[in-house]
Amino acid sequence: MRRFSPSELFGIVLQPIEQASGVLERKLGLFSVVIISISAMLGSGLFVLPALAMLQMGGGSSPAGGIWLAYLLAALVILPAAISKSELATAMPVSGGSYVFIERTFGPLIGTISGLGLWGTFMLKSSFALIGFKAYLWVIEDIMKLDINLEYASLILLVLIVVINILGVKRIKKVQTPIVLISTLFLFLTCILAIFTVELNWNAVFSRDAFGSGWESVASTAAFVFVSYAGVTKIAAVGGEIKNPSNNIPKGILLSLLLCSALYVFVTLIMAASVDPSFYMEEGTLHAREDPVYIFANEVGGYNFGILASLLAVLTMTSMALAGIMASSRFLFAMARDSLLPDFLEDVHGKFETPHWAIISTGLAMGLAITFLPVHDVAELASGFQIMIFIIINCSVIILRLSRSSHSWYDPEWKSPLFPFFQVIGIITSAVLLYLMGTKAIYGAVATIILGSIMYYSYGKRHQKPEITPWNTFRLMLINPDQVEHRRRYAAFHAADIEGTNHLNLHEFIAAMTALGYKGDDVDALRSYFHSIDSNFDGVIDIDEFLTYVEETTF
Repeated sequence: MRRFSPSELFGIVLQPIEQASGVLERKLGLFSVVIISISAMLGSGLFVLPALAMLQMGGGSSPAGGIWLAYLLAALVILPAAISKSELATAMPVSGGSYVFIERTFGPLIGTISGLGLWGTFMLKSSFALIGFKAYLWVIEDIMKLDINLEYASLILLVLIVVINILGVKRIKKVQTPIVLISTLFLFLTCILAIFTVELNWNAVFSRDAFGSGWESVASTAAFVFVSYAGVTKIAAVGGEIKNPSNNIPKGILLSLLLCSALYVFVTLIMAASVDPSFYMEEGTLHAREDPVYIFANEVGGYNFGILASLLAVLTMTSMALAGIMASSRFLFAMARDSLLPDFLEDVHGKFETPHWAIISTGLAMGLAITFLPVHDVAELASGFQIMIFIIINCSVIILRLSRSSHSWYDPEWKSPLFPFFQVIGIITSAVLLYLMGTKAIYGAVATIILGSIMYYSYGKRHQKPEITPWNTFRLMLINPDQVEHRRRYAAFHAADIEGTNHLNLHEFIAAMTALGYKGDDVDALRSYFHSIDSNFDGVIDIDEFLTYVEETTF
C-alpha cells in the first residue's frame, strides 16, 4: 500500500494541478522566452493602431500626437498583471496559461467565462492582423498593376491560414519570430533615420494639445491600445516547455514587457514628431488610415522605402494571423478537453493530429469579425476582453495566497513583491480603463459573461464533478471562517484514510496532522496524543468521532 506524504494530501482531495498538455520537454531558455513574448506583442500595435490611437487621443475631432504616453500608461497598468502571472506560472508551470490559472482558482463556471474571453481576445487580435493585412495590400496592387478586391483577398487568406493550421505546420512560431523581429528592426532604423534627416516637431508630442482633453483622453487611448500588450504573458501558455521556470518565466515576462513598452513609446513618439498627425488621416476626412507605417516610412525615406515598409507589414500581419489562429483555437480545444464545451471541439484530426474543428470554428468567427466589425470596434473589443482577463488574474493571486492553508498545492517558487499592493492597484486601474473604453467594451465583457454562463449551465455543469476551489475557500473565509477550518481538518484526515475505512492508524494520523501544519519534530507528541485517544487500544481511531471531539473541545 502506497503511503502519501503530507504535501500530497490536499492535492488529492482538494484540487490537483493536472498537466493540461501532458509531459512536455523543457527546452526554452530565457532568450527564447523573451523572443516568444516580444513576437507575440509586436505587430498590429505598431502597424495599424497608431493612427487610430491619434484620432482617439484627439477625441475624434482631430488627431493628437501624444499617443506615446497612452502606450506607456497601458504598460504600467499591465505591469501588476505581468507580476501576478509570473507568480501563477511558477506555481503552475504547465501549458495552458491564463485559462488553467483561472479555472483552477475559480472553478469551471469562471473558467468557462474566462476561456471564452481569452478565445475572443486572441481571435479578435488575429482578425485585427488580417484587417492590417488588407490595409497594406494596396501596395501589391500598385506593384503588380492589379485590381484586387481587398475584402475577398483577406477572406481567401483566412481560408488558407485555417487550412495551414489544420495541416499542422509545426514551424509557424519559428517563421513568425524572425519576420516580426525584422519588421521591428526596420521600424527602429526608420526612427533613427527620421531623427537625423527630418526636422522633428516636439510640440506635436509634448505640448498640451498633444494629449487631447487631458488625462481622460490619455486613459481612454491607453485602454484602446491595451491589446498591443496582449502577448506579454503568452510565455505562461508554454510554461511546460520552459527550462528553470521559477527563474525564466518571471524574468522573461518582465523583461519583454520592458523592451516592448520602450519600443512602443519610442516608435510612436518619433512617428508623431516627424510626420504631422493629420497626415495619418484619410485626405479631406477625419478617418484614420490603417496603414500608418507606410505614411511614416514614405515621408522619412521616400516612395521605395514606404513600399518596403508595406511589404513587411503584409508579411508581419499574415504571420501574426497564422500564429494567432493556432493560439486561439487551443482555448476551445482545452475547454472541450475539460468537458466545458462539446467534445467534438476536442477531436484531433487522424492524419494531421491537429484540433481541426476548433481551428475551423475560430476561423469562422474571425471571418465574421473581419466582414462585419469596423477596425476600431475590433481593437476595442479585443482590449476590453484582455483587460477583463487581467483583472481576474490579479484576483487569482489574492485568492490563492489567502487560501493556501487549505490548498497547499499552491506553492509558487517566485512570489509577487509587496503583496497585495500590485494586485489591488492592477484591479483598480484595469477597471477604470475598462470603464473609460466606453459602452462597446463593457457590452462585450458583459456579453462574454452571459454567453459563458449559458454555455456552462447548459453543457459544462452536467459534465463536471464538484470541487472545492480556492475561490470557495476564500468566500467561506469571509462569511464563516470556522467552517473553513472544519473543512480543512476533514479534507486532511479523509485524505489520509487511504483504504476508505473512516479509521486512521498511527502513520496516517501523523501524516494528516503534519499536513495540517504540525512540524516533523512533533512526532513523539503526536504519537502520545494518538495513544491517549485510542481508547480501546486497537491501533486505530475513528475519524468522525475524533473530529467531533476536537471541534467540541476547541469551540
